[in-house]
Amino acid sequence: MIQITAQMRVLVAIEPVDGRKGIDSLAQLCREKLQEDPFSGCVFVFRSRSGTSIRLLSYDGQGCWLAQKRLSQGRFRWWPEAAGTATAIEAYEAHLLMAAGDVSQVRAAPMWRRVSAGK
Repeated sequence: MIQITAQMRVLVAIEPVDGRKGIDSLAQLCREKLQEDPFSGCVFVFRSRSGTSIRLLSYDGQGCWLAQKRLSQGRFRWWPEAAGTATAIEAYEAHLLMAAGDVSQVRAAPMWRRVSAGK
């Protein structure tokens, strides 16, 4: 099981991928298209072309995890739009995405902010 914590970096691939891709193919896609190291500990999220499933790829220091969620009905309603090949999202947004929720409708407080030394 992939556990996504608040400290983890989560990257969502903008373009859909072939749902038949496995660990090696997705890791290669991370290197070539996303320009990211698949062994960095980052969680990479990919959507199938049909929009009915998502895959999460992560390296835990010993090996790669690949998890998939396929919806029995409907499609993943929300998916990020960006000019690049991937966009970063917060951990809570990843949890909402895995629940097929609309991430754009929920906003939480910033994860961290600098506290000024003097007031």
